[in-house]
Amino acid sequence: MEKTIALGRRKEATARVNIVSGGTGKITINGVEYKKYFPQAIYQQLLEQPFMLLNIVGQYDVEANTAGGGVKGQSEAIRLGISRGLLKINPEYRTVLKPNGLLTRDPRSVERKKPGKKKARKSFQFSKR
Repeated sequence: MEKTIALGRRKEATARVNIVSGGTGKITINGVEYKKYFPQAIYQQLLEQPFMLLNIVGQYDVEANTAGGGVKGQSEAIRLGISRGLLKINPEYRTVLKPNGLLTRDPRSVERKKPGKKKARKSFQFSKR
């Protein structure tokens, strides 16, 4: 059993992912089974996507600790961490993961609020008179 550690980030979410080879395909997030942590099917599919593309479902156990951000940000941070961890295990996986965009960190984040504005770009209501 070999343990690989990787980091994934998305918006304000950060995920530390431990991948254990020779597992049964169990994915736990913050000590909770991933289907309970992410009840929506779309987020469950995001976590399974790297394994599905590589046809290695059930070969690795994943333990992830995630904090910050929202549900989507956390799920995508974990997906990036899983992809990076699998790449450490076998560099040949890059040919499948890279074209599908699983190794690219999404750089978009919240724009800062500007002075004299309500939010980042929204202004106060303009009054002509």
